[in-house]
Amino acid sequence: MKSKQSPEEISRIIRYAWEDRTSFEEIEKRTGLRESEVIEVMRRELKPSSFRLWRKRVSGRVTKHRRLLEQHLKGPASGE
Repeated sequence: MKSKQSPEEISRIIRYAWEDRTSFEEIEKRTGLRESEVIEVMRRELKPSSFRLWRKRVSGRVTKHRRLLEQHLKGPASGE
């Protein structure tokens, strides 16, 4: 897949992706790229070791996935 983004746009996407508090849903609103497309950009633009580090960091991170964050904030219904 050929890059359609300018170097400035790519830089912005990478910055958003590394930010803990910027969810993939927010990245999509700002850039129009779905989570899978952000992953493609990161895979293409980062060194392999940096990409692996980023994937490990964001996998399952509740702040990167709005749905997981909302579930996390609600907590258990029984108050345990």
